[in-house]
Amino acid sequence: MRYLTLLASLMCMALSVSAAKADRRVAFVVGNGSYKNVAQLPNPPIDAKAMAATLRNVGFEVIEGSNLSRDQMTEKLLDFGRKAQGSDIALFYYAGHGIAVSGTNYLLPVDADIKSEMDVKLGAAINIDLTLEQTMGDAKVKLVFLDACRDNPFAAKIKSNAATRSVNVQSGLAEMKSGEGTLIAFATGPGQTALDGQEGNNSPFTRALIDNITKPGVEIQQAMTSVRAQVNEETRKGQLPWGHTNLTGSVYLNQAPTTQVANAAPTATGIVPAAAASSDGVELEYWRSVKESNKPEELNAYLSAYPNGQFKALALARLAAIKSGPSTATRALNSGVDPATFTDEATQLTEDQIGLDKTQRRDVQRRLNALGFDTKQTGVFGDETRAVLKRWQAARGYPSSGYLNKNQHKALLSEVVAAPATASDNSQKAARRASAPAPSSAPPPPQRSSSPGDAAGAAFVGGVVGGMMGGMFRR
Repeated sequence: MRYLTLLASLMCMALSVSAAKADRRVAFVVGNGSYKNVAQLPNPPIDAKAMAATLRNVGFEVIEGSNLSRDQMTEKLLDFGRKAQGSDIALFYYAGHGIAVSGTNYLLPVDADIKSEMDVKLGAAINIDLTLEQTMGDAKVKLVFLDACRDNPFAAKIKSNAATRSVNVQSGLAEMKSGEGTLIAFATGPGQTALDGQEGNNSPFTRALIDNITKPGVEIQQAMTSVRAQVNEETRKGQLPWGHTNLTGSVYLNQAPTTQVANAAPTATGIVPAAAASSDGVELEYWRSVKESNKPEELNAYLSAYPNGQFKALALARLAAIKSGPSTATRALNSGVDPATFTDEATQLTEDQIGLDKTQRRDVQRRLNALGFDTKQTGVFGDETRAVLKRWQAARGYPSSGYLNKNQHKALLSEVVAAPATASDNSQKAARRASAPAPSSAPPPPQRSSSPGDAAGAAFVGGVVGGMMGGMFRR
């Protein structure tokens, strides 16, 4: 019997290894910015590095590169093509200059020097259609993200050297159709140009991709809807991503968390047949969108849609807290705050507009600590600080995003931080204790020293009660 058990265990291990090998995810991620013959782009290499890290976190083998020449890009593409052959998910991401000539899209290596349409067609640029066909052709799912819809830097040269004036040289990239099992997404619409973003930061499109496509349990097409909304809002309707989809099932880059979906998915590929996708993921996203709301109508809408939902008790508790109204302590804490602070969303863009340097970011972190929201004082807003900012925003009733806008930054700096007892305060207390008659038999009380930690703890009590403040202003 013991041998049968061992044999069964070995078989299970073998099946597990086979399943792991079956889930093959390969990505090509390149950002070109240091162009030799046209204007340079500062952000694509930063975009590519961030995207590569995001994809590795969800199990992709990433072929990565920055500022590649024609030969270097070709070498990376050949490697990608070999590894993507027969893969479950093949993903292609490119940030940098791209051009459209006569309806065909091309990517530009950093050493591209294009003087005519002939240069393009003879290989100075890389044909996107041909590249995707040759590298990703037999992958089960093909995902293509092109953050390359910038102005054509060679447009004037190509037109001036054209044999006829009818050559079609577009701004941005031309429309592309996706084949079966393919999703293609552009940073903006066909023939339009996209924003590169502030120097040293991700572009709006890439930032939205990183924020959305690997969220747990979020299907890729649902994620792309969120990407479009985020970019449209961040650019104040100046840029709207565009795409074409021909997927035949639901695709999760970070597998759906529900048992029903996990059982329906083949091995661990993250690909779920459309008919088998569970509604639990939809309910989770619905709840996430309203869980920090101070508007009763939004929470009631969730309860109407899911009267026996898994977050019913939390929704009812949130409604009860809103109904009871903000506490006196919170009203005092937020007195004088601009009412717009309770309604205006904060994003990476609004934070960039403040222009915080490293010292100012460290000051923000110090102030959060003093208010009882502990975070490291590094001068860098990493994941830890973002999470703490969300807690502070929720406690104050502000839209909770983890980013700051000008009003929120001003409100944070205006909050009164409890100061630790000073030396003079301590000496006065000591003098009063010395002048008071001491009991004859009772032992002296233990002495406590005052520290900044005591003040931070006291301030934290004020922070805890802030969660219900926003309702009064929002309504």
